[in-house]
Amino acid sequence: MSSIHTNVSAIAALSTLRSINSEMETTQGRISSGFRVADSSDNAAYWSIATTMRSDNKALGAVQDALGLGAAKTDTAYTGLNTTVDILSEIKSKLVAAREPGVDKEKINKELTELKNQLVSTAKSASFSGENWLYNESSSAPGTKELVGSFNRDADGNVTVGLIEYDTSKSMLIDTNNAGNGLLTKAVDADALQATASGTAANFYLINANSTTSAAGTEIALTSSTSSATVDNMIRVVDDLLSQVTDAAADLGAANQRIDMQNNFMSDLRDVLDKGIGRLVDADMNEESTKLKALQTQQQLGIQALSIANSDSQNILSLFR
Repeated sequence: MSSIHTNVSAIAALSTLRSINSEMETTQGRISSGFRVADSSDNAAYWSIATTMRSDNKALGAVQDALGLGAAKTDTAYTGLNTTVDILSEIKSKLVAAREPGVDKEKINKELTELKNQLVSTAKSASFSGENWLYNESSSAPGTKELVGSFNRDADGNVTVGLIEYDTSKSMLIDTNNAGNGLLTKAVDADALQATASGTAANFYLINANSTTSAAGTEIALTSSTSSATVDNMIRVVDDLLSQVTDAAADLGAANQRIDMQNNFMSDLRDVLDKGIGRLVDADMNEESTKLKALQTQQQLGIQALSIANSDSQNILSLFR
Protein backbone atom coordinates (compact mmCIF):
# COMPACT_ATOMS: atom_id res chain seq x y z
CA MET A 1 0.00 0.00 0.00
CA SER A 2 1.25 3.46 -0.92
CA SER A 3 0.43 6.29 1.50
CA ILE A 4 1.21 9.97 1.53
CA HIS A 5 0.88 10.03 5.37
CA THR A 6 3.11 7.12 6.30
CA ASN A 7 6.26 6.44 4.27
CA VAL A 8 7.34 3.06 5.68
CA SER A 9 10.44 2.90 3.52
CA ALA A 10 11.59 6.35 4.65
CA ILE A 11 10.98 5.47 8.32
CA ALA A 12 13.10 2.30 7.97
CA ALA A 13 15.86 4.15 6.11
CA LEU A 14 15.84 6.96 8.68
CA SER A 15 16.06 4.49 11.57
CA THR A 16 19.02 2.78 9.96
CA LEU A 17 20.72 6.11 9.32
CA ARG A 18 20.25 7.17 12.96
CA SER A 19 21.85 3.90 14.12
CA ILE A 20 24.76 4.39 11.77
CA ASN A 21 25.25 8.00 12.95
CA SER A 22 25.19 6.87 16.58
CA GLU A 23 27.85 4.23 15.96
CA MET A 24 29.87 6.74 13.99
CA GLU A 25 29.72 9.24 16.85
CA THR A 26 30.97 6.56 19.27
CA THR A 27 33.79 5.53 16.95
CA GLN A 28 34.86 9.14 16.34
CA GLY A 29 34.88 9.72 20.11
CA ARG A 30 37.17 6.72 20.61
CA ILE A 31 39.50 7.88 17.86
CA SER A 32 39.72 11.45 19.17
CA SER A 33 40.21 10.43 22.84
CA GLY A 34 42.14 7.21 22.27
CA PHE A 35 39.96 5.45 24.86
CA ARG A 36 37.50 2.61 24.38
CA VAL A 37 36.28 3.26 27.94
CA ALA A 38 36.46 6.99 28.59
CA ASP A 39 33.53 7.36 30.99
CA SER A 40 31.72 5.14 33.45
CA SER A 41 28.81 4.97 30.98
CA ASP A 42 31.06 3.12 28.51
CA ASN A 43 31.83 0.28 30.93
CA ALA A 44 31.33 0.94 34.64
CA ALA A 45 33.45 -2.01 35.86
CA TYR A 46 36.48 -1.33 33.67
CA TRP A 47 36.27 2.43 34.23
CA SER A 48 36.23 1.91 38.02
CA ILE A 49 39.23 -0.43 37.95
CA ALA A 50 41.20 1.84 35.63
CA THR A 51 40.47 4.94 37.75
CA THR A 52 41.64 3.20 40.92
CA MET A 53 44.80 1.88 39.27
CA ARG A 54 45.63 5.30 37.84
CA SER A 55 45.39 6.73 41.35
CA ASP A 56 47.62 3.96 42.70
CA ASN A 57 50.10 4.60 39.92
CA LYS A 58 50.39 8.24 40.99
CA ALA A 59 51.02 7.06 44.55
CA LEU A 60 53.78 4.78 43.25
CA GLY A 61 55.28 7.81 41.52
CA ALA A 62 55.40 9.56 44.91
CA VAL A 63 57.08 6.45 46.36
CA GLN A 64 59.72 6.65 43.64
CA ASP A 65 60.38 10.27 44.55
CA ALA A 66 60.72 9.28 48.22
CA LEU A 67 63.08 6.44 47.29
CA GLY A 68 65.18 8.90 45.32
CA LEU A 69 65.43 11.12 48.39
CA GLY A 70 66.30 8.13 50.57
CA ALA A 71 68.97 7.01 48.10
CA ALA A 72 70.50 10.49 48.21
CA LYS A 73 70.68 10.35 52.02
CA THR A 74 72.25 6.90 52.12
CA ASP A 75 74.69 7.80 49.32
CA THR A 76 75.80 10.88 51.26
CA ALA A 77 76.33 8.95 54.49
CA TYR A 78 78.07 6.09 52.67
CA THR A 79 80.46 8.50 50.97
CA GLY A 80 81.32 9.99 54.37
CA LEU A 81 81.97 6.55 55.87
CA ASN A 82 84.13 5.56 52.91
CA THR A 83 86.27 8.65 53.40
CA THR A 84 86.41 7.96 57.14
CA VAL A 85 87.78 4.46 56.48
CA ASP A 86 90.59 5.95 54.40
CA ILE A 87 91.44 8.52 57.07
CA LEU A 88 91.41 5.94 59.86
CA SER A 89 93.74 3.75 57.82
CA GLU A 90 96.08 6.72 57.52
CA ILE A 91 95.90 7.37 61.28
CA LYS A 92 96.71 3.73 61.98
CA SER A 93 99.74 3.90 59.71
CA LYS A 94 100.96 7.06 61.49
CA LEU A 95 100.66 5.34 64.87
CA VAL A 96 102.55 2.33 63.57
CA ALA A 97 105.27 4.71 62.35
CA ALA A 98 105.34 6.29 65.83
CA ARG A 99 106.15 2.86 67.24
CA GLU A 100 109.58 3.04 65.59
CA PRO A 101 112.25 3.91 68.20
CA GLY A 102 113.77 7.37 67.82
CA VAL A 103 110.97 8.80 65.68
CA ASP A 104 109.69 12.34 66.41
CA LYS A 105 106.30 11.59 67.95
CA GLU A 106 105.32 15.25 68.27
CA LYS A 107 105.63 15.79 64.51
CA ILE A 108 103.54 12.69 63.91
CA ASN A 109 100.99 14.07 66.36
CA LYS A 110 100.64 17.20 64.24
CA GLU A 111 99.69 14.96 61.33
CA LEU A 112 97.27 13.07 63.57
CA THR A 113 95.66 16.35 64.61
CA GLU A 114 95.03 17.34 61.01
CA LEU A 115 93.68 13.89 60.18
CA LYS A 116 91.28 14.09 63.14
CA ASN A 117 90.17 17.55 62.01
CA GLN A 118 89.48 16.05 58.61
CA LEU A 119 87.37 13.34 60.24
CA VAL A 120 85.27 16.01 61.97
CA SER A 121 84.93 17.98 58.72
CA THR A 122 83.90 14.84 56.81
CA ALA A 123 81.26 13.90 59.37
CA LYS A 124 79.84 17.44 59.46
CA SER A 125 79.68 17.69 55.67
CA ALA A 126 77.83 14.39 55.18
CA SER A 127 74.44 16.10 55.36
CA PHE A 128 71.55 15.95 52.90
CA SER A 129 68.20 17.70 53.17
CA GLY A 130 68.94 18.69 56.76
CA GLU A 131 69.75 15.14 57.90
CA ASN A 132 73.18 13.96 58.97
CA TRP A 133 73.64 10.30 59.86
CA LEU A 134 77.32 10.73 60.85
CA TYR A 135 77.32 13.85 63.04
CA ASN A 136 74.82 14.49 65.84
CA GLU A 137 74.45 17.87 67.55
CA SER A 138 70.98 17.16 68.93
CA SER A 139 70.28 16.39 72.57
CA SER A 140 68.42 13.31 71.36
CA ALA A 141 70.31 10.10 70.79
CA PRO A 142 70.68 8.86 67.19
CA GLY A 143 67.63 6.82 66.25
CA THR A 144 65.99 4.89 63.45
CA LYS A 145 65.18 6.76 60.25
CA GLU A 146 62.18 5.71 58.18
CA LEU A 147 62.14 5.91 54.39
CA VAL A 148 59.00 5.38 52.28
CA GLY A 149 59.61 2.18 50.34
CA SER A 150 56.31 0.99 48.84
CA PHE A 151 52.57 1.52 48.39
CA ASN A 152 50.43 -1.60 48.78
CA ARG A 153 46.77 -2.42 48.17
CA ASP A 154 45.47 -5.79 49.42
CA ALA A 155 42.64 -7.94 48.06
CA ASP A 156 40.09 -6.11 50.23
CA GLY A 157 41.14 -2.72 48.89
CA ASN A 158 42.98 -1.63 52.05
CA VAL A 159 46.11 0.43 51.41
CA THR A 160 49.35 0.59 53.41
CA VAL A 161 52.66 2.37 53.03
CA GLY A 162 55.77 0.18 53.38
CA LEU A 163 58.84 1.60 55.10
CA ILE A 164 62.58 0.97 54.89
CA GLU A 165 64.27 1.56 58.23
CA TYR A 166 67.89 2.33 59.08
CA ASP A 167 69.34 2.70 62.57
CA THR A 168 71.66 5.74 62.43
CA SER A 169 73.28 4.77 65.75
CA LYS A 170 75.26 2.24 63.69
CA SER A 171 76.79 4.93 61.50
CA MET A 172 77.04 7.89 63.90
CA LEU A 173 80.69 8.96 64.07
CA ILE A 174 80.57 12.01 66.31
CA ASP A 175 78.02 12.97 68.97
CA THR A 176 78.44 16.36 70.64
CA ASN A 177 75.83 15.59 73.28
CA ASN A 178 76.89 12.15 74.46
CA ALA A 179 80.33 11.03 73.34
CA GLY A 180 79.35 7.42 73.97
CA ASN A 181 76.94 7.52 71.00
CA GLY A 182 79.66 8.31 68.45
CA LEU A 183 82.00 5.66 67.05
CA LEU A 184 84.93 8.12 67.03
CA THR A 185 84.07 9.94 70.28
CA LYS A 186 83.33 6.96 72.52
CA ALA A 187 85.96 5.31 74.71
CA VAL A 188 87.27 1.88 73.72
CA ASP A 189 89.11 -0.42 76.14
CA ALA A 190 92.41 -1.32 74.50
CA ASP A 191 93.08 -4.01 77.09
CA ALA A 192 89.93 -5.91 76.07
CA LEU A 193 91.25 -6.01 72.49
CA GLN A 194 94.31 -8.04 73.42
CA ALA A 195 94.43 -11.79 72.91
CA THR A 196 94.94 -12.11 76.68
CA ALA A 197 93.50 -9.21 78.63
CA SER A 198 95.40 -8.08 81.75
CA GLY A 199 92.23 -6.98 83.49
CA THR A 200 93.36 -3.36 83.77
CA ALA A 201 91.21 -1.09 81.60
CA ALA A 202 92.99 1.20 79.13
CA ASN A 203 90.29 3.42 77.63
CA PHE A 204 91.07 5.59 74.62
CA TYR A 205 88.94 7.73 72.32
CA LEU A 206 89.94 9.22 68.99
CA ILE A 207 88.17 12.59 68.84
CA ASN A 208 87.34 15.06 71.58
CA ALA A 209 84.18 16.80 70.36
CA ASN A 210 83.65 18.59 73.69
CA SER A 211 80.51 16.55 74.19
CA THR A 212 78.14 17.43 77.03
CA THR A 213 78.71 13.91 78.34
CA SER A 214 82.36 13.25 77.61
CA ALA A 215 84.08 9.92 77.16
CA ALA A 216 85.92 8.41 80.11
CA GLY A 217 89.42 7.78 78.85
CA THR A 218 92.44 9.30 77.12
CA GLU A 219 92.42 10.98 73.74
CA ILE A 220 94.59 9.33 71.13
CA ALA A 221 97.43 11.83 70.83
CA LEU A 222 101.21 11.58 70.93
CA THR A 223 103.84 13.40 72.94
CA SER A 224 107.57 12.87 73.13
CA SER A 225 107.04 10.88 76.34
CA THR A 226 104.32 8.55 75.03
CA SER A 227 105.44 5.01 75.79
CA SER A 228 105.57 2.19 73.27
CA ALA A 229 102.94 0.27 75.26
CA THR A 230 100.59 3.25 75.05
CA VAL A 231 101.16 3.53 71.29
CA ASP A 232 100.36 -0.18 70.98
CA ASN A 233 97.08 0.40 72.82
CA MET A 234 96.26 3.31 70.53
CA ILE A 235 96.93 1.17 67.46
CA ARG A 236 94.59 -1.54 68.76
CA VAL A 237 91.84 1.00 69.42
CA VAL A 238 92.14 2.66 66.00
CA ASP A 239 92.13 -0.75 64.33
CA ASP A 240 88.93 -1.63 66.23
CA LEU A 241 87.36 1.68 65.21
CA LEU A 242 88.34 0.99 61.62
CA SER A 243 86.58 -2.37 61.83
CA GLN A 244 83.43 -0.79 63.30
CA VAL A 245 83.29 1.95 60.67
CA THR A 246 83.81 -0.65 57.93
CA ASP A 247 80.88 -2.67 59.31
CA ALA A 248 78.74 0.49 59.41
CA ALA A 249 79.63 1.24 55.78
CA ALA A 250 78.71 -2.32 54.81
CA ASP A 251 75.31 -2.01 56.55
CA LEU A 252 74.64 1.33 54.89
CA GLY A 253 75.72 -0.04 51.52
CA ALA A 254 73.27 -2.92 51.91
CA ALA A 255 70.47 -0.46 52.73
CA ASN A 256 71.42 1.64 49.72
CA GLN A 257 71.35 -1.41 47.47
CA ARG A 258 67.89 -2.34 48.75
CA ILE A 259 66.65 1.18 47.98
CA ASP A 260 68.04 0.95 44.43
CA MET A 261 66.41 -2.45 43.90
CA GLN A 262 63.09 -1.19 45.25
CA ASN A 263 63.28 1.88 43.02
CA ASN A 264 63.85 -0.32 39.96
CA PHE A 265 60.94 -2.53 40.99
CA MET A 266 58.66 0.50 41.39
CA SER A 267 59.60 1.64 37.89
CA ASP A 268 58.82 -1.80 36.42
CA LEU A 269 55.59 -2.03 38.42
CA ARG A 270 54.36 1.33 37.14
CA ASP A 271 55.03 0.22 33.57
CA VAL A 272 53.06 -3.00 34.14
CA LEU A 273 50.14 -1.06 35.63
CA ASP A 274 50.13 1.29 32.65
CA LYS A 275 49.96 -1.70 30.32
CA GLY A 276 47.15 -3.27 32.36
CA ILE A 277 45.11 -0.07 32.35
CA GLY A 278 45.68 0.26 28.61
CA ARG A 279 44.33 -3.22 27.97
CA LEU A 280 41.16 -2.31 29.84
CA VAL A 281 40.32 1.11 28.44
CA ASP A 282 42.50 1.97 25.42
CA ALA A 283 40.94 1.92 21.97
CA ASP A 284 42.42 -0.25 19.22
CA MET A 285 43.12 2.49 16.70
CA ASN A 286 43.53 0.04 13.81
CA GLU A 287 40.14 -1.47 14.52
CA GLU A 288 38.45 1.88 15.10
CA SER A 289 39.85 3.43 11.91
CA THR A 290 38.67 0.44 9.87
CA LYS A 291 35.26 0.64 11.52
CA LEU A 292 35.05 4.37 10.78
CA LYS A 293 35.67 3.75 7.09
CA ALA A 294 32.93 1.12 7.02
CA LEU A 295 30.49 3.41 8.86
CA GLN A 296 31.20 6.28 6.49
CA THR A 297 30.31 4.00 3.57
CA GLN A 298 27.17 2.81 5.38
CA GLN A 299 26.24 6.44 6.11
CA GLN A 300 26.48 7.34 2.45
CA LEU A 301 24.37 4.33 1.49
CA GLY A 302 21.85 5.21 4.23
CA ILE A 303 21.51 8.73 2.91
CA GLN A 304 21.03 7.35 -0.59
CA ALA A 305 18.38 4.87 0.67
CA LEU A 306 16.54 7.67 2.49
CA SER A 307 16.63 9.80 -0.60
CA ILE A 308 15.08 6.94 -2.66
CA ALA A 309 12.45 6.31 0.03
CA ASN A 310 11.49 10.00 0.07
CA SER A 311 11.08 10.00 -3.69
CA ASP A 312 8.44 7.24 -3.47
CA SER A 313 5.77 9.72 -2.38
CA GLN A 314 6.54 11.85 -5.44
CA ASN A 315 5.81 8.84 -7.64
CA ILE A 316 2.15 8.88 -6.45
CA LEU A 317 1.61 12.07 -8.44
CA SER A 318 2.14 10.16 -11.64
CA LEU A 319 -1.02 8.18 -10.90
CA PHE A 320 -3.12 11.33 -11.34
CA ARG A 321 -1.72 12.35 -14.68
